[in-house]
Amino acid sequence: MASTSPGYSPHPPGSSAAAPGRRLAPTVLDELDEFLAPADAALRRCYPGEAGTRQPVHTVYVPAGAYDADIVERWGGQAQQALSRDGADPEAFAAAAGVEIDLVEQVYQRVVSKLKIEPVEDLRIDFEDGYGHHGDTAEDTVAVAAARQLARSVAAGTIPPFTGIRFKSLEAPTRRRGIATLDLFLDTLTDTLGGIPPGFVLTLPKVTSVDQVKAMVELSGQLEQLYQLTAGSIRFELQIETPQAILGSDGLATVAAMIHAAAGRATALHYGTYDYSASVGISAGFQSMEHPAADHAKSVMQVAAAGTGVRLSDGSTNVLPVGDSAAVSSAWTLHCRLIRRSLERGYYQGWDLHPAQLPTRFLATYAFYRNGLAAAGARLKAYTTKAESGVMDEPATAQALAAFLVRGLHCGALTEEETTAGSGLDRTALERLYLRRN
Repeated sequence: MASTSPGYSPHPPGSSAAAPGRRLAPTVLDELDEFLAPADAALRRCYPGEAGTRQPVHTVYVPAGAYDADIVERWGGQAQQALSRDGADPEAFAAAAGVEIDLVEQVYQRVVSKLKIEPVEDLRIDFEDGYGHHGDTAEDTVAVAAARQLARSVAAGTIPPFTGIRFKSLEAPTRRRGIATLDLFLDTLTDTLGGIPPGFVLTLPKVTSVDQVKAMVELSGQLEQLYQLTAGSIRFELQIETPQAILGSDGLATVAAMIHAAAGRATALHYGTYDYSASVGISAGFQSMEHPAADHAKSVMQVAAAGTGVRLSDGSTNVLPVGDSAAVSSAWTLHCRLIRRSLERGYYQGWDLHPAQLPTRFLATYAFYRNGLAAAGARLKAYTTKAESGVMDEPATAQALAAFLVRGLHCGALTEEETTAGSGLDRTALERLYLRRN
């Protein structure tokens, strides 16, 4: 910029930049603003920041053929049974899940209540890997039935806060089948409901190119027109399950271009543990959310999504808490540790594959926020009151502290009374700090 922007004239060699009476002319600053205006606009457009709305702590995938309007109630009941059997009180649950007893005592009743009131936060009706290939006639029938059952759950008030479907990918072998299922599902749903429910999102799996994202944007617009939906109401998450989504043949991080190609319709990036691991050649016994290859992929996703408002979700563990008490304890301990690990790394959502994983999903999540409440509140209070403390926080860190407390409120781990007492800020002030734009 210095050699090309208008009005720029560096001090000549030997001159003093601080000589009395020497100041930049106002025209220089005007020209600088004009020169940087396109970059300023691009930054605001491409990196709008967090929306600040609630993010679900998990996504539950249910095979489309097994889905009905009562699925959430059944999962909740099975989760309560699992907790009653292997974690009937805080001491037993702490021992089975490998979590400190003091933390479990703080959250146990919250977990029990959650499993009764809202055991599933985000539900995805799965027509992809969880459903498989059963022929066009069978999948057409299931698509219609699933849409009707979702509409039934809306009428009954049993629908989770967030729902959607995962249809087959836009790769050539499954493209037409996937779009046919999506079309038929939306046709039935909108005919029954007159629209789509709040919190409805589509999952686009196995994305391999930016062009697939562009095609999904175009398809979404056409579906909105066809079914008379509000423009922009069809939104989708990108499932990052292929190495091509992380690093393209041009050597660039494809996922970054995918986010911006989505034209504001992308809501999240979801890491696919097992497809991605297999695609990069990791043996089945070593496929895991904490494999170095997984950490690399998720780090690229995190940098690509930063500031865009697109959220992140970690994947799943396929080690299920079923069988005897020893097997359940081993799986619960692993699940808690992996959830904690994801939360520490800025992944505030993950996948759950079995009802017995729900107790540890909420245990680990609630414990994470409650364990950090005192320190986050104290640091934020010291920052806002300019009090001397053992940590010197910068504005960006203060914003992260506020975000931590707001997320704790959103998921039910914390109460407004607790965050206000700890930080000295009420919820409105916390949210304002969390969403501050520099």
